[in-house]
Amino acid sequence: MGRENIAPTRSNLLKIKERLAIAEEGYDLLEQKREILIMELMQTVEEVKLLERELAKRIETAYPALQRMLMVVGRERADRLSKNSIPWIELHEKTRFLAGMHLLSIEYKIGTVKIPYAPANSFAECDQTVLEFSELLKILTELAAIRTIAWRLAREVRKTQRRVNALEKQVIPTARETRQYIEAALEEREREAFFSSKLLKRKAGRL
Repeated sequence: MGRENIAPTRSNLLKIKERLAIAEEGYDLLEQKREILIMELMQTVEEVKLLERELAKRIETAYPALQRMLMVVGRERADRLSKNSIPWIELHEKTRFLAGMHLLSIEYKIGTVKIPYAPANSFAECDQTVLEFSELLKILTELAAIRTIAWRLAREVRKTQRRVNALEKQVIPTARETRQYIEAALEEREREAFFSSKLLKRKAGRL
């Protein structure tokens, strides 16, 4: 890594020392942030895995319930019932505060499904199917919200890692090398000035 092409003066030395101190402090802070983000990401990924397992279990019961309902009421009647049994869903943008950042996610509300048939013509299979798919919809919506957070956390981890790498491999080494160069140049200048002054004193003493 090369140094900066600047004049070896005391004022530049002070500037580069200040810049180096800021870069090293920033590096420490970004490292801490990266570790916190990774912990939050791992925790969020575990939440995703739990929801995915819950989703798989619900699918195993929901679709067999649908098949039983189709066998009892028939496909045509089931189709009519389904068109009149769509639940209302509200989706809103939600902000979660994680690792010192505001991350956008999804907040949802799902209304209760009411099946439009008379009690005398009700079927337990219909009730069970509605219950199963209502729960399935809730899990899917919650999973989408958690996955959104996981995706944004992963993006922040990558962004923070790039900044850490830039400081570690470019900014800090360049500043250190520049500082060393200026310090060495100033020391050499001081030695030359010292020897020059001694030489002048000797010459003055001989006169």
